[in-house]
Amino acid sequence: MQVRTRHTPTFGVARLVLAPGEAVLVDPLTIAATSYGLVVEVKGLGTKAVALCTAGAEGGWLDATPVLPGDLHQLELDGTHGWCVSRHGWIASSSTVAMNPEAPPMQAIFGGAEGFMNYAHGKGAVVIACYGALDLVTLEAGEAVTISSDHVVAFADTVQCRLRPSAPDGVQSIQTGEGLVFDFAGPGAVLTQTRGPRRLTTWLRANGVSRSS
Repeated sequence: MQVRTRHTPTFGVARLVLAPGEAVLVDPLTIAATSYGLVVEVKGLGTKAVALCTAGAEGGWLDATPVLPGDLHQLELDGTHGWCVSRHGWIASSSTVAMNPEAPPMQAIFGGAEGFMNYAHGKGAVVIACYGALDLVTLEAGEAVTISSDHVVAFADTVQCRLRPSAPDGVQSIQTGEGLVFDFAGPGAVLTQTRGPRRLTTWLRANGVSRSS
């Protein structure tokens, strides 16, 4: 799979170019257009739905457009280390990359419950999107930082992390990340976004824009 991006960093679109017979996993909500004849098979329902897209004998392509405006980033996994990826940040991945929400790193973070992140491992490309601009936080060994869960897009599994409440008596949810922050310690990389989707929701509601309206 080749990834060609355009309209970045504000309104990123990822064109995924596939070889003959090649398959890719894509968030079905992000599929804007495909080459004629590309087979799209959606599996699962709701937030767990995944589209298996397979090119024909002559190859093909599809355009994936994130729901929220912002930048795109491509991770290249070499099979040595995996990445923890926000469920809302994942756009697509090679069929050779496994997405496993029950992997040991997820068990360590969420204690066996289903959380707001997934684990990518294997060999191949993973395309992720952020709300706003993308920032790279590179942590040296022993260097630590605290980041709101709403701003974490992905982080390497070489990074030590702990998920904890931002306020002892606040509302908390491991399904959405609400009221939670990450404590990270290096070495490793953390990808963050400059805008928070949940903060947008809070602002809209506070200013009279609700789901019903």
